[in-house]
Amino acid sequence: MTAETAQRLAYYKAEHGPGVLAPRGWYCFGTYGSSGSSLFVSPSPLDSALLLSSKGKGFTSPVIQLTSEYGDTSGRFGVARVIARVFPKYRAFVKKVIAEGIVSSTEFPAGPYPKDRLVYRSSEIVEYQTPAQMEGLGTHSRLLPSTLPISGVAVLVGQEPDLLFLTSRLPSNMADLTAIILRQVEEDALGEMP
Repeated sequence: MTAETAQRLAYYKAEHGPGVLAPRGWYCFGTYGSSGSSLFVSPSPLDSALLLSSKGKGFTSPVIQLTSEYGDTSGRFGVARVIARVFPKYRAFVKKVIAEGIVSSTEFPAGPYPKDRLVYRSSEIVEYQTPAQMEGLGTHSRLLPSTLPISGVAVLVGQEPDLLFLTSRLPSNMADLTAIILRQVEEDALGEMP
């Protein structure tokens, strides 16, 4: 990236979980548990009480969420939901989770959302864009449909597998940073792959 672009970005990381590039001067908050971790980065201060509460509905404003879910813990349900949508090579993992009988098979609809735009970088990496005002892969997060699209990347890592899942909604005047943010997440994930 150019020096000018680099000046517009900063690297955000919580104590637990992966980090992400995001616009400089934003605020971040991280959560973690047995299923994995999430890092939220926003231009406005984040209300931790709302993020940790079941009353927190989600974000319609610009925000970046980077989530890491573990495929061998309670995170397997989130991993399986994304696999069912965009990673057909890993469908056996979804069948294994369904066979446990803990969650209904209806929780794992197969195939991509009709309006999402997908770009496969490999059988383990898919970039996506969920259009404005639509449900899609981008709303498999705390981001809700709004007037701006959601862009991101889903990356499967390791044998189990684990999922690294980026959802990003940037203001229109920062949309040019999206590709750089996605690339950084992909490169970090590739460094973790065996």
